Amino acid sequence: MEEYLQHKIFHIISEIVDEDHLEAYVIGGYVRDCLMGRPSKDIDIVVIGSGIELARKVSKKSGSPTRLVVFKNFGTAMLHFDGNEIEFVGARKESYHRESRKPIVENGTLEDDQKRRDFTINAMAIGLHKDIFGKLVDPFNGLRDLQNRLIRTPLNPDTTFSDDPLRMMRAIRFATQLNFTIADVTFTAIQKNRERIGIISQERITEELNKIILCSKPSVGFLLLERSGLLEIIMPELYALKGVEDQNGVRHKDNFYHTIKVLDNISKKSDDLWLRWATLLHDVAKPHTKRYEEEVGWTFHGHEYLGSKMIPDLFRKYKLPLGEKMKYVQKLVLLHLRPIGLSQDDVTDSAIRRLMFEAGDDLDDLMLLCEADITSKNKLTIKRHMHNFRIVRKKIRELEEKDSIRNFQPPISGDTIKEVFGIPPSEPVGIIKNAIKDAILDGVIRNDYDEAYRFMLEKGKELGLKPVNK
Repeated sequence: MEEYLQHKIFHIISEIVDEDHLEAYVIGGYVRDCLMGRPSKDIDIVVIGSGIELARKVSKKSGSPTRLVVFKNFGTAMLHFDGNEIEFVGARKESYHRESRKPIVENGTLEDDQKRRDFTINAMAIGLHKDIFGKLVDPFNGLRDLQNRLIRTPLNPDTTFSDDPLRMMRAIRFATQLNFTIADVTFTAIQKNRERIGIISQERITEELNKIILCSKPSVGFLLLERSGLLEIIMPELYALKGVEDQNGVRHKDNFYHTIKVLDNISKKSDDLWLRWATLLHDVAKPHTKRYEEEVGWTFHGHEYLGSKMIPDLFRKYKLPLGEKMKYVQKLVLLHLRPIGLSQDDVTDSAIRRLMFEAGDDLDDLMLLCEADITSKNKLTIKRHMHNFRIVRKKIRELEEKDSIRNFQPPISGDTIKEVFGIPPSEPVGIIKNAIKDAILDGVIRNDYDEAYRFMLEKGKELGLKPVNK
């Protein structure tokens, strides 16, 4: 294992612990990632003794004293060195009260520290002191589980998940990220202990959700969340999309499976977290708008409008940012049906301009979402829809080159209208300003100051207003 310890920092640590007659190990994710051939910049060091004291000595010897951050209350320290984040902690053992995930911490041995780890693949350690430098310490067969691509807990999984229920989310996240399988006994324990997730803060749950959403195939994680029973607890709005109803032999698709398929589709095109959230929530209002109509079958009229109205409350609930990110997701949910109706030959330039104006800089992301939303099993249907979207994209390019509509601001401002007609802030100002905007979007006038000015004078005349002579 010495090949994984070539970095200068490991030799600095080794020299110090040998001088002080200490035991120290690199442990956890760094070991796992090295064995998997994955790059890692996060290095966890556990020492039988004081992690903070070791960190201070390493910081001094490495020449990076200003890059050391000490967390005295937690008994840990973080050193930034040569592009790596190195965390030092003393070996410890933990015990829990059932009502809290905050452990009672005591000094412990390496074995105690490995026992408290979440999964066997994260409990492996490599010795850094002279006697066993480069030797793998693996009491729970984490290497075997790594080779078998298996997620398993070091101790009884009921104890592991009851003590710290966030580990249930982490098991599913690791299975999704690494394309591993969760051991049967471990998954059964997640199902059994799922209600314990209620003691975990929403911020921590959302942090794990974000990591699942950012995986290359996030549907794996959401299927595991659904099968485990966790989804119904942490995201009941998404769980509500599950199921298929039959009316007179007419069935609708299962909108949960459709949604996570769309999420997989978008993940092939973009790593943007907020585009993926918009995708996850784009049909969130379908359970509230589902109707059966004899003439047309199942409908979900207005789900895009109601869904956009739900976004602020959902973002507050999930502890997601309420500013521009929320507005972005809200916009994409509202507009996600619009492009599909604009691919016909008889669609007006006005309709395309309005989509461009309303979507603004998010138009390209909206088109990606709409294309990802095509999940039919019929290849001809997919081919037809994708052809239609190419038509929409072509029309958008043509109008963009000609009109510069995206994100445009009408060339006549409200202040200009007030000044020209000598009127205070009032309803006519808004009427004229909106009329100018609509005239540009409808192609009645160009996006040009002089044409807009003349149009303003005509509209003012209709409203009984006269320009003020100055």
